[in-house]
Amino acid sequence: MTDRALVVVRAGALTTVQDQGRPGHAHLGVPRSGALDGPTAALVNRLVGNPPGAAVLETTVNGCSLRPRSAVTVAVGGAPCPVTVEGRPVPWGAPVRVPAGALLDIGTVVSGVRGYVAVSGGVAVDPVLGSRSTDLLSGLGPAPLTDGTVLPLGTPQAPPARVDAAPQPAPPAELVLRVTLGPRDDWFTPAALHAFTSRTYRVSPASNRIGLRTEGPTLERARPGELPSEGMVLGAVQVPPDGRPVVFLADHPTTGGYPVIAVVRPPDLPAAAQAAPGTPVRFVGTRRP
Repeated sequence: MTDRALVVVRAGALTTVQDQGRPGHAHLGVPRSGALDGPTAALVNRLVGNPPGAAVLETTVNGCSLRPRSAVTVAVGGAPCPVTVEGRPVPWGAPVRVPAGALLDIGTVVSGVRGYVAVSGGVAVDPVLGSRSTDLLSGLGPAPLTDGTVLPLGTPQAPPARVDAAPQPAPPAELVLRVTLGPRDDWFTPAALHAFTSRTYRVSPASNRIGLRTEGPTLERARPGELPSEGMVLGAVQVPPDGRPVVFLADHPTTGGYPVIAVVRPPDLPAAAQAAPGTPVRFVGTRRP
């Protein structure tokens, strides 16, 4: 019988298994999780003939190296990076056939932050609450990859796409996040609200899958004290005591006590996955109707 598996030769800075996440469990304290750049994860799946929800690998900055135990088709997308098979360059953003035992290397990104690696058949680790995603906050799902990890693969369902390369958006030179103000914008002074939607922030190196942290103007509160913990949603912009906004991403906590000044519109969140530290960030606000 064919051994359908991937051996992790080099795990990289942070490589995790991700799919479309596990929504619907916030009442249990379980975050949604899933690929931060969902459209790219779906694209690389389509390139290798997988359904959009198949599990892929999400890499961070310096990629990873993999050795399949049987011949597979792979596609790499997201942050642009060099891709080689046995040391020979192969296309990024296109389906590539990798022979059994050959070394696939996904190199350091040229720009952006996160790469996505789809393999024909999908990564077939055991699902938890309906998802194969790694959740860094709760610890659910498979652990982040380490050197020597063996990942089982599913059975291919369809042939790979017949394309030379698929167009993908470039990582943002400036991250523009459209937000709806509230529900706790009344906790901030008028000057703070004006600064939030008119000044430029930058992506902090402390950002991760839980939240995109920012550096820039501090937002002054109009009232003292703290809120009782309340539910948090994907894209919530929470303001901790240091006054600098944090955009909640896929592994965010399901409750929180710091005021949420605004919520980012969902179509703008995938670009946040590719915003490198130092990238300018602008919040473009609209009030609730």
